[in-house]
This record gives sequence, C-alpha cells and structure tokens, in this order.
Amino acid sequence: NTTEALNLVAYSYGLTYIKEGDEIITSVMEHHSNMLPWRMVAEKTGAVLKYLEPEEDGTLTEEELTSKITEKTRLVAIGQVSNVLGCENPVKRIAELAHKAGAVVVVDAAQSVPHIKVDVKELGVDFLAYSGHKLMGPFGIGVLYGREELFDQMPPFLRGGEMIETVTLKGQTWAELPHKFEAGTVNA
Repeated sequence: NTTEALNLVAYSYGLTYIKEGDEIITSVMEHHSNMLPWRMVAEKTGAVLKYLEPEEDGTLTEEELTSKITEKTRLVAIGQVSNVLGCENPVKRIAELAHKAGAVVVVDAAQSVPHIKVDVKELGVDFLAYSGHKLMGPFGIGVLYGREELFDQMPPFLRGGEMIETVTLKGQTWAELPHKFEAGTVNA
C-alpha cells in the first residue's frame, strides 16, 4: 500500500543517501504516511526537514517552492493531490526544481491516481506510490513506481525469502528487480 511503499523509499533510499545537513522538503498538508517517514530519516541522519506552506486557497506558490527547494535539498516528498485540501500540487514544476538542485522526488499519488491521469514520465518524478483500495482493489496492496537506476542502487528494505538469489555464510546476492524488495513468500 502507499504507506509501506513510502516507508520502503525512506528506509532504503533515505537512510542510505540522505546525510547530515541535507534538506528534506515536504508540505504541511501531507498525509502522515508521507510526513512521518521523512521525519524519521531526518532524525536518524541529521538532515533538516523543511515544510512547504500553502496559501489560504491551498496552492503552493512559485516563491514558496524556489525559497525552500535549494542546493541543499536532497529529497522532496509531496502528495500530488492533498488528502487534506483536495488541491492538486504542481508536481511537474516541483520535480524540475528538485532535479535542478540534485534532489529526488517522491510522490504520494493515493488521492490522484483514482481521479486523474498520472504519467510518471511526463511528471518527471523519481518515485510514486498509491494504494490498490483507492482503485476499488483489495486492501493491503499497492504500487511503487521508481526509476530503475535508483532501485538498482538501493539496498533491500527487508531481508530473506524470495528476495534472495543466493546466500552463503559470507554474503548474499539479491534477486532481480522487483523481487529484490519483496521479502518472504509472495501471495500465490
């Protein structure tokens, strides 16, 4: 589901690549599933967590984006559509600014995927997550899109089971993507 997917990115990408003094940007209108994982990463790494503040109508201004997304930004986590206000955030523009700063973009699309066309390539995002139940599917399932080169560099979130290619007493080889991130026995 969306929560587990966002946590996977936080634990696997965030704890590996975010360092002391780096900045993580999110917004005050995030669902706690897209706020608390980044708070944890900041606490564990010494990174600084900064919040985008919307206008009274819920919009994020260009001035707010350019003042918060800087050369210190390493990750921006944003909901495409706010579950609090229902407004659509300018994800494509956020991705442009983040990439210019050398940061990755993580999108919570739980509220958007059921209602609008979402094209990860057009948006230019690095990770995007949503839940199956928002699309009238079963509870407990979801999707995590990520750029393959990022997934290749990330360590697994959980260990053991079918995410292993080989194991010796001195090490292991991870299975190919996406299995590298799917510990245990899959639901057959």
